[in-house]
Amino acid sequence: MSNTIESPVIAPAAPTDSSRALRWTVLALAFACGASVANLYYAQPLLGPIGRSLGVGTGTATLIVTMTQIGYALGLMFVTPLGDLLENRRLVTRTLIVTAAVLILAATAPNIGVFLAASVLVGLTSVVAQILVPLSSHLAPPEIRGKVVGQVTGGLLLGIMLARSASSLLATAWGWRSVYVVSSVIMLVVAVLLRLRLAERKPEHTASYPALLASTFRLALREPLLRRRSFSQAAMFAAFTAFWTAVPYELADRHHLSQSGIALFALVGAAGAASAPVAGRLGDRGHGKVARGAALGLAMVAIGVAAVGAAHVALLAVAAILLDFAVQGHHVLSVRDVYGLSTHARARMNSLYMTGVFVGGAAASAATGTVLSGHGWSGVMGLAAGLVAAGIAVWVWETLKARLTANRESSPTT
Repeated sequence: MSNTIESPVIAPAAPTDSSRALRWTVLALAFACGASVANLYYAQPLLGPIGRSLGVGTGTATLIVTMTQIGYALGLMFVTPLGDLLENRRLVTRTLIVTAAVLILAATAPNIGVFLAASVLVGLTSVVAQILVPLSSHLAPPEIRGKVVGQVTGGLLLGIMLARSASSLLATAWGWRSVYVVSSVIMLVVAVLLRLRLAERKPEHTASYPALLASTFRLALREPLLRRRSFSQAAMFAAFTAFWTAVPYELADRHHLSQSGIALFALVGAAGAASAPVAGRLGDRGHGKVARGAALGLAMVAIGVAAVGAAHVALLAVAAILLDFAVQGHHVLSVRDVYGLSTHARARMNSLYMTGVFVGGAAASAATGTVLSGHGWSGVMGLAAGLVAAGIAVWVWETLKARLTANRESSPTT
């Protein structure tokens, strides 16, 4: 007897066990998201060791981050929409198996060319997280959707932040190549976990793949809120990427921290994951607009602290916590708004939103190498401040427009 269902719910369980089963499913999804998205960030604190091992300098080494994010953006554009077309459990598990194979290619790369090619493929196949997040939004009724998405996103964010520390510690113990071998094994474990935990979900969309992509691009033209949220989060994520791409060099060159010291520093960023469920609850209670504005302001404060306090590791750590808290909270609030636009196109909405976000990150990582070489840490912080300012400008414009509309509607007609 088939267990195929119309929406991605938990594996069958007795009604009295449904709440417990839901919690375990959310936990499994959070772990899977964190483990898969971590692949994008393992290289950031290892650019120096990887560059020396493969015989390239700082400017070329920073391309590793850029190529990984370009791959992820391509995956978001061309793979994530398949969540609205193909059976989700099979799509996720097979993609994870391919990711495991690509990570082995990165681990055995003999030169920078092969490693950069592997980096693109790692990014391309690590979009599993962005198939699972919209899938999780179907698990709960609308009144707690922000909470559930926030919990799953919290796992994703922990994966982002812990990835840097984990890769640094593994590289210290067994060399940078071990990071990719261990991650490959984890991907296989996650594939088995999701195969056992998730029921099948066959989307209602039955058109061809080209038609699916065409409908995705039509959504981008039709939904101005989607475009605004994507642009604002792209600016925030670009600032985030600039900070975390440059800070390992700042810690090593200025503060003489070892790879282990950089790993410990990266742990402070994990505190930012706590903002995800908080932001989700604020969105559920109707405070999304104010909370997004607060997140943008907090990001600017964080960059200011990092710029003026660069001589002190403690102030850099404070800046990292504030920036991560701001960026992740803004993301949860933004994606909650995006998922509310359509119940039948969440994978495609997420594809468009996250593609914009990671294009911003890729552009920032590419620019960071040049800015860092020519203008140092202060130049990178200037770049990050300008990016956050662009997000603030969108929020201010949107707020003023909403107020003008409200005033116009409330004014008496003549």
